[in-house]
Amino acid sequence: QVQLVESGGGLVQAGGSLRLSCAASGRTFSIYSMGWFRQAPGKDREFVARINWITSITRYVDSVKGRFTISRDNAKNTVYLQMNSLGFEDTAVYYCAARLLSSSDYDHWGQGTQVTVSS
Repeated sequence: QVQLVESGGGLVQAGGSLRLSCAASGRTFSIYSMGWFRQAPGKDREFVARINWITSITRYVDSVKGRFTISRDNAKNTVYLQMNSLGFEDTAVYYCAARLLSSSDYDHWGQGTQVTVSS
C-alpha cells in the first residue's frame, strides 16, 4: 500500500510559521488525493487541507484559508503544508493522509507530528 511519514512539527511563537512535510512511499502511483488533518487535545480530528495528486486542485477548511498552503512535489512523492500566522488554535497533532484511486476516503495515515503555538 502507501506509507506516509510526516516531519516539520515543533514549537513556534504565535504569528510564526512552520512547514510540514509528508513523504509517501510504496504504491504512490495509486494516490488520488493527499490531505492534512489535525487533532487538538480533547477535540475530534478535523480536516485541514487536501490536494488532488493529479490536478493539484486544493481545498481548505475555512479557519486556515489565507494562512495555510498545501502543495506537492510529485517527483519527491511529498506533500507540504506551509503554515503562516499561526495562532494558539492551531496547536494540534497534524496527520498526513492519503486517499487512493480505489478508495472513497482517506485510509492511509502517517504517525502525526506535533505543532505547538506558544505566546
